[in-house]
Amino acid sequence: MKVGLVQISSCLGDVQKNINTHLNFIEKAKKKNVDLLIFPELSLTGYSLKDLTQDVAINPTDSDIIDRLKAQSHGISIVFGFVEEKRRGLFFNSSAFISEEKIIHIHRKVFLPTYGMFEEGKLFSSGNNFQTFITPYGPAGMMICYDFLHYGASYLLFVGGSEIILIISAAPGRGLTNRESFASSHMWELMGEAISRFSSSFVIYCNRVGFEEGISFAGGSFIYNPAGKLIAKAPYIDENFLIHEINLDEIRSTRKKMPYKRDEKAEIILEALKRIVRNHEN
Repeated sequence: MKVGLVQISSCLGDVQKNINTHLNFIEKAKKKNVDLLIFPELSLTGYSLKDLTQDVAINPTDSDIIDRLKAQSHGISIVFGFVEEKRRGLFFNSSAFISEEKIIHIHRKVFLPTYGMFEEGKLFSSGNNFQTFITPYGPAGMMICYDFLHYGASYLLFVGGSEIILIISAAPGRGLTNRESFASSHMWELMGEAISRFSSSFVIYCNRVGFEEGISFAGGSFIYNPAGKLIAKAPYIDENFLIHEINLDEIRSTRKKMPYKRDEKAEIILEALKRIVRNHEN
């Protein structure tokens, strides 16, 4: 299975320009026989939207923009980020998985950072689910940026049967290190290594680059295999079209050696969580 990560800088508020960029990369990906093409968080709109949020919102069931992407999804699956208007005046930071002219799944960002430079809780409603869904390549789950830093979200996809965990992101670069990366980038990579190893799943993370409203986005998109090994990495800061072929048979061989999936007892976790919630309510 050949995966393409499109590490780009979206144009803030210009959906028409951004859709053309998406279509150009889809054409390039098809020529290179890419099976799964992934764009960053809010790739159709840009990130720092503020008052532009309502202007760029899309209802995916009635959208020429989505229809143009669906029309190009023969023989290729596409993941992208957009502002979804589910009902009038109700907006979500969403990602969609499209394949063979159909929307296979939409994930609405659950954890909305609203602190420091982040204002998502002022702009978006929160999603309420982490769901495994069936793709042409097996069961998968999606997260958006800050979702991935809440490890309970990855656990839900793990026990839900996901073999491929997809994360799209618009993560800034923050903090200096003695490495050729930001401190914040190292944090995402540590999470990628841990989740891939202990879920024995492929973890595929696509981050954006560029500048918006004084924010510099870090790039550094990556793929970890089910054994927790980094197998593909895009550069920091710069735009990049990373293509890497993964072997889905590694999931089976890794789970044979490290039977975390076999030995998981989700029912015990569930009952413990119920007790914790009840105790908090009392």
